[in-house]
Formats: sequence, structure tokens, C-alpha cells
Amino acid sequence: MSDAKPIDIFLMPGDYFVGDERYRVRTLLGSCVSITLWHPALRIGAMSHFLLPGHGRRKNDRPADKPGMYGVDAMELMIEGMARHGVPLMQCQGKIFGGGAMFPRSEKVRDIGTQNGDCARSMLQQYGIHVVSESLYGEGHRQLIFTIRNGEVLSRQVPPDSAQERWSNAGRRAKA
Repeated sequence: MSDAKPIDIFLMPGDYFVGDERYRVRTLLGSCVSITLWHPALRIGAMSHFLLPGHGRRKNDRPADKPGMYGVDAMELMIEGMARHGVPLMQCQGKIFGGGAMFPRSEKVRDIGTQNGDCARSMLQQYGIHVVSESLYGEGHRQLIFTIRNGEVLSRQVPPDSAQERWSNAGRRAKA
């Protein structure tokens, strides 16, 4: 590929994307999880941003505006997209991100971020996809940038206090 600037795609919650080396995919995660799949030789990649573990009631019930809302649905859609590009799934590298604890929670109930992360790990294992890295759990949100050209995923975790502090400071500036 030339040194052309990559085409940026931003994933909203419930989105997924499959594309070639021309693309760079970005998202912001809280308790949601992103799985990236990448084939090093073909330079084809996929990325999800799912909100909930499991799957919708029926395949045809996937919300049109959020087809990848559930982890299982998002994974199926990415696999179908990779297959359309002729990608042998078991030669892909998998990476998992997100599952952060965003709000105070009960000690007795597993938070949704943990459930999402566990779902992602289970799916990649089920499909025989080797997980080469993960950045899961903890507090706060993550910013992700997936460059399909080289398979690199930049992940930056932002603690909840720093986000709250920025909002508080922005509010004070707006009132001045």
C-alpha cells in the first residue's frame, strides 16, 4: 500500500466494521467490548463494539441501527464479513478491549463489563482464534484506534476521575 492517509471509521455502540488496509477504525468503550480480528498476510481486519453479552432473540431481530449490539451477533457478522473477503478465520489474530467498570455496582452481581469481556474470550476460544493481546476491565473508559494496515491497536484507558474532572472544568469555563 502507498503512504496514503488511512480512511477513518468511527464505531458507535452496536456497530462493527470489516475492511482492508485502507482503513483505520476508532471507538470509545466503557463497559462495552471491542474484538479485533486481523489477518497479517491479507491485511484484512474487523472490529466490533458490542454492548451486551450473548445474542438477540432471533437473527432477524437484530436492530437495523445496532446489528452488533450483542456479542454473539457482532462476532457472527464479523466472521461473515471476513469470509466474504476470503479470510481463513483460524489464521487471524484476535485482540479484546474494554469491559470497564463505569458505575458503582453491587459486590453480589457481576457487572456488565465483566460479562462482556468473558463473552469475548469465550467466543474467540470457540472459533479457535488466537488472542494475541487484551486490555480488559478496570475502571474508566478506553479510546481505541485499530490500523488495519499493520494490525496495531492503540488503547488508552482513561480513569473515571479524569473524565469527571474535565467535565467539571468545562462547566466552570462555560459559566464564566
